[in-house]
Amino acid sequence: MQRILIVDDDPDVHQLLGAALQAPDREVESAYDGISGLRCIEAAPYDLVMTDVNMPGMDGMTLLERIREARPETRVVVMTVGSTPENIIRAIRERAFSYFSKPFTLGSVAEMVERALNSAPWADDIEVFSARPHWLSLRVRCKMETADRILQFLREMKTGLSAAEEENIAMAFREILLNAIEHGGGSDPSKRVYITYVRTKRALFYYVRDPGKGFSFEKLSHAAVTNPEGSPYDHVEVREQLGLRPGGFGILLTGQLVDELIYNEAGNEVLLVKYLDGAGA
Repeated sequence: MQRILIVDDDPDVHQLLGAALQAPDREVESAYDGISGLRCIEAAPYDLVMTDVNMPGMDGMTLLERIREARPETRVVVMTVGSTPENIIRAIRERAFSYFSKPFTLGSVAEMVERALNSAPWADDIEVFSARPHWLSLRVRCKMETADRILQFLREMKTGLSAAEEENIAMAFREILLNAIEHGGGSDPSKRVYITYVRTKRALFYYVRDPGKGFSFEKLSHAAVTNPEGSPYDHVEVREQLGLRPGGFGILLTGQLVDELIYNEAGNEVLLVKYLDGAGA
């Protein structure tokens, strides 16, 4: 049985999550404050702990730190109404598996829980080099599930833009990160991708560097970005011949979702820029 502990002072959260996460091979238990939650964790191991942040006695961030001391292998998902950049950064430093602001969709949480419960060894998948709300630098393993974890953390770093614009940025960053992991790193978990997120008063910057040799746009016949005008699907046939998965629209799509998309000469470093005040319009 996979054991899940929900730590939250709101009975409604226990009821909702308990129903959403129930499965024949799972045992879902409840604690209603941080101190009670820690006692449960010290008494027996859990595969996953889901904790609120604001609770009486011991807050969820302190509980996360204590879990790391008592049972460092435990996966922890942090949930909170009052999300702050500082708490998100702290959660990443303390190796939380994921982080969600309330209210959240049960579908997205259930999907992340499934990933947490069934993921391969994960403790060093994300390494922190700089962790400040306006400058976050990470090194991550070339694993698709790690990309989804990183994306969820960055989604929580609210930008002040509209929901549609934030979703565009998330889609663009995900596409670039997956390209770096899949093509630059060959989906090899022994290799790493470097990521830096920087926020200034006027812009957001997302930098990604993969371990590959890069690429030349002249040699991207399998990508939509090189299709001649009036022939938007020429690359599809090339991908079929090369045995590649359907797609190839990544770079073309990404360039339309952000204000600037800049590659280095080798093609293994990329910078996404989104202006906050229309400066790039």
